[in-house]
Amino acid sequence: MPTKVSEYMTQKIITIQPDAGLREAFFLMRDESIRHLPVVNDQGKLVGIVSDRELRRPQWVDESPEIGHDYDLTDDLHIGDVMCTDVIHVRTYDTLTKAIGTILDHHIGAAPVLNKAGELVGMLSAIDLLRAFQDSLESQKASKKKKQVA
Repeated sequence: MPTKVSEYMTQKIITIQPDAGLREAFFLMRDESIRHLPVVNDQGKLVGIVSDRELRRPQWVDESPEIGHDYDLTDDLHIGDVMCTDVIHVRTYDTLTKAIGTILDHHIGAAPVLNKAGELVGMLSAIDLLRAFQDSLESQKASKKKKQVA
């Protein structure tokens, strides 16, 4: 039976709201050692996602004609100003193979995981997928040893 996303997703979900400041998001991500932060509204519904990439190099930096343009991570700009609203996600019941395809096709490092009701229940990152790959390799190795002994 194929392995499901729910078996490897990170269930500890750290979220932020669109009206939070960029500085707040930066320190939250740093303190929690995460690179992707789902954005939820007051009802907890997923409305966007922000990655450390948006905080390191927001698109609005390109608006400045000066090559030496600096920006400060202040709370004058909000997550809602820089978040991606077209959120690529996976489902708890998706196979890891399907999830890997989604992540590769869209060149993303992590995807929010939604349940059947569309609720945010986890995150699936490249690290989670590497853990699944490692488990698979160890399982294959154990299976080979078992066959050699028999």
